[in-house]
Amino acid sequence: MAQRHLDPTDPRSRHVGPAPTGDALAGYLRAQATEFLRALRLHRETGSGANGSEDSAEAARALRRSARRISASLHSFQSLLDADWCEAMRPELAWVSGTLAMEHAYTARLERLLTALHRLSGSSALPSQAAASAAGGRAAGAARLGAAAPGEAGLRTAPASAPERGNLTVGAAKAGALLDRQLTLARTRAHSTALQALGSSRFHAVADKVAVLASEVPLTEAAGATDLRPLAAAAQDRLADAVSALPLVTAGNPYNATALVHGLSPDTVPHPQDAPWHQVRLLLRLHRYAREAVSGPKGNAVVDLRLLSAGQALNRHRDASEAAAAAAQAARTPRIAPATAYALGVLHADQRHEVEAARFAFQQAWQKETVGAS
Repeated sequence: MAQRHLDPTDPRSRHVGPAPTGDALAGYLRAQATEFLRALRLHRETGSGANGSEDSAEAARALRRSARRISASLHSFQSLLDADWCEAMRPELAWVSGTLAMEHAYTARLERLLTALHRLSGSSALPSQAAASAAGGRAAGAARLGAAAPGEAGLRTAPASAPERGNLTVGAAKAGALLDRQLTLARTRAHSTALQALGSSRFHAVADKVAVLASEVPLTEAAGATDLRPLAAAAQDRLADAVSALPLVTAGNPYNATALVHGLSPDTVPHPQDAPWHQVRLLLRLHRYAREAVSGPKGNAVVDLRLLSAGQALNRHRDASEAAAAAAQAARTPRIAPATAYALGVLHADQRHEVEAARFAFQQAWQKETVGAS
């Protein structure tokens, strides 16, 4: 199942012309550093209130994108760069990217969970909305129950029977309100943490180093004559090796009962089956960014739709896995009503089904990629 790298002379390597060397890497890093500084300036200009403006949020996303690409390039092409500088920069860039990602992650997780509760319970309003009006209109709310809204692409949980649907509807509103409180609080804290980080001396030191990188890349003496493609191919090989270790045969079954049993475990530790998939997601990102660097700063690489599809499936896998963990964590809240715990249990199971659906989607995308490259 593993896909080995393409021959550097193969036109499918997406590079035309002279072999890309350290000079191409320098151009790519300078371009990403410039993007980082531009996003930082935009973030400062748009301000950062308690909730932050849309422009400010977009600036934070741009900061994360450029920080990830610089960090990935330092990983894949470290042999062409000053080793001490790389070792000092990579953890700092990871800290910037991770800190800025948390607020968006909590916001997306809450939306995902509330939408799933809405679909599972068949309510005509999102659970958080239903909870807000429950005190004055429980009977009226029950009368408005309708067909479940269509879920996102992938596998759906089988419809519940009438008594089960009724029990789920009773607990869904309170479950939604509980998730809303917990994840909104987490998002607010993440927003404050990001603001503090952006104003810290640690971040200013990173920004100063990126500013230097925009004009001066610390290449080794041999970098100017070194072909980037073998290093990019090594990143692809690491990805292929990690994919070959995944249980893709099991993932070919849309309803992987064995994985689901483990996924529904009350254990508070992360699901052990998820970790290899998260690692593949990171390696796929490194592979994509290495391809970008080889294509040059002007972005001449042809977009590989198969890789894009595989990456999207792994993003859904990560999101569903973390959403399931959030539902399980909420279910451990002391003294919650049985109906609330039941709704959160159903929600947790639904998200673990989505994890399996995402694995199946990745398997399909990866097989197409392998066939296309053979």
